[in-house]
Amino acid sequence: MINGKTILAIIPARGGSKGIPRKNIRELARKPLIAWTIEEAKKSKYIDRLILSSDDLEIIEVAKKYGCDVPFIRPKHLAEDTTPGIAPVIHAINELSGYDYVILLQPTSPFRLAEDIDSCIEKVINAGAPSCVSVSEPEKSPYWMYILQERDRMKQLLSEKELITQRQDLPPVYALNGAIYIAETDWLNKTKTFLTDETVAFIMPRNRSYDIDEEEDLFLCEYIMTNR
Repeated sequence: MINGKTILAIIPARGGSKGIPRKNIRELARKPLIAWTIEEAKKSKYIDRLILSSDDLEIIEVAKKYGCDVPFIRPKHLAEDTTPGIAPVIHAINELSGYDYVILLQPTSPFRLAEDIDSCIEKVINAGAPSCVSVSEPEKSPYWMYILQERDRMKQLLSEKELITQRQDLPPVYALNGAIYIAETDWLNKTKTFLTDETVAFIMPRNRSYDIDEEEDLFLCEYIMTNR
């Protein structure tokens, strides 16, 4: 709880991941991937209840082992490849009503810390905004990106009068890093999205913003964790 406001945290983890089979319980530095998120969320000063939303019994058992509450099994129709990411969140907040805020913590962000979670919660409260999402600076700036036109002719993605050649002259840009999404539950139930022009950003460092989507991401994170 923060300023009298209650917070429900949801970890979504369906069983049918495609890029990495059984991704959410694949081992990363001697722990199931999902355990890294559970352990940091449990350290939060503000989260009132931490739950798992999953359709998969094996994932559910692993989550319970690490102390995560599992109040329901997610319906199969909310665990398909085509299911929008917001759908399990809306389902959860309607199943467990009465919380002022909901925070979504994807298990694919193993470097996210409890201090990031709590700072993001503080950001949305202090800003008086209905939602906040975590972002980080991308490795490559879109000001140095191009689209290809007919016969592979190059055109700048973002038009500038002059081509910026020095990195230090590039305008700062940020990308969603997938680590933290928080919103007022009533507002989210109406908008069905964490991202509107009312959303504020919480900036995270790039070294805590790795998002595991492919096997190469898992190998890289394993290397970092075992050598840091």
